[in-house]
Amino acid sequence: RITLQAVSLVTLDYYQTPAAAITLADTIAEIGGILGGVAYSNQDLDAQLDTVFSLAKERNLNLDFHADENGNPDSHCLRQIAQAAIRHQFTGKIICGHCCSLAVQPLEEVAETLKLVKAAGIAIVSLPMCNLYLQDRQANVTPSWRGVTRLHEIKQQGIPVTLASDNCRDPFYGFGDHDVLEVFTQAVRIAHLDMPIGDWPCAVTKTAADLMGLPNMGRIGVGLPADLILFKGRHFSELLSRPQHDRIILHQGQPIDTTLPDYADLDELEN
Repeated sequence: RITLQAVSLVTLDYYQTPAAAITLADTIAEIGGILGGVAYSNQDLDAQLDTVFSLAKERNLNLDFHADENGNPDSHCLRQIAQAAIRHQFTGKIICGHCCSLAVQPLEEVAETLKLVKAAGIAIVSLPMCNLYLQDRQANVTPSWRGVTRLHEIKQQGIPVTLASDNCRDPFYGFGDHDVLEVFTQAVRIAHLDMPIGDWPCAVTKTAADLMGLPNMGRIGVGLPADLILFKGRHFSELLSRPQHDRIILHQGQPIDTTLPDYADLDELEN
């Protein structure tokens, strides 16, 4: 069993229909979820963001946006989200995912955007595997960039940054197994998070848990729940070189069954 955290994921133009926007925001508030949406560059984006921020402030909701999932250097949704947060003096949590277009923008523009992002208190989630797979995709053409956002520059500015898998065996990314170790392993290779690895593991443990409002997760400490994963790797080179299929997963201090279901047993879930 897992605990789900509900986030509304609609395109931001949805919020331009007042009745629908209010109903959605009220529903999210009732279930203790997070208000969110997909931001696309358009002439109404600032107005869309103003509506979302107002709805969130009125209901004390946190915000989650998908932003700039493209390779267009003129896509500045992240910057506009940061400006909206500052404009509304928003004090709740804000998370923005993808932010791929930062990687194809001049460093001067990136620096300006990240300054606003930090001032707005926004955290960033990068999806290295999905972004690598989708960005710069053209039929019969070899991709020329990796699709990931500027992870190092974001972290250097003191902006919280985490790593996730986003899509998993769906039309957008037909691979994956919801394995956080795979996410971290691939992120290290794709975004050069080694030499040294430093505290990058926090991006899939402590920092990620903090952003989800789970202060007792993603860390080991006296008195904290003994929910953790044990690997045989003695150092990162060993840990990241094998899939660690023999890992031990502890829940409340006790090992749980880690047998993966046969794909045939999952067929009925597709219907």
